[in-house]
Amino acid sequence: MREQHDDNDLLVILRHGPHGSSWLKEGLDAALVAAAFGRRVSLLFMGEGVTALMTNQQTGALGQKGTAATLEMLEMYDIETLLVDAQGLSCLGLSSEELMLEVECLSSAALARVLSGHRLVLTF
Repeated sequence: MREQHDDNDLLVILRHGPHGSSWLKEGLDAALVAAAFGRRVSLLFMGEGVTALMTNQQTGALGQKGTAATLEMLEMYDIETLLVDAQGLSCLGLSSEELMLEVECLSSAALARVLSGHRLVLTF
């Protein structure tokens, strides 16, 4: 992971799961739009947001689709830095091997460095 960030870097924090609200979808959409306009985007999945990366997602109770199709497009938009809060992953009883994409798990100390290293941060 790059330690130096410039003013063109954007960190998008995703804290909501794929079902129950539109926050996750809106966050992913914002990341894709920013990347399309030349921003270097990193995604940080925290808390329930980690569930967006789970394989075999089903349709939610309100008819929301899973996020797999959107996540598969990230590489096409050059969004390659996918970060996960290790504590959130552990609290959900998951390991990074169970996720659909390769991620970098961050300790609390590394998480603090990532947050302070980005001038532009959006939270969803």
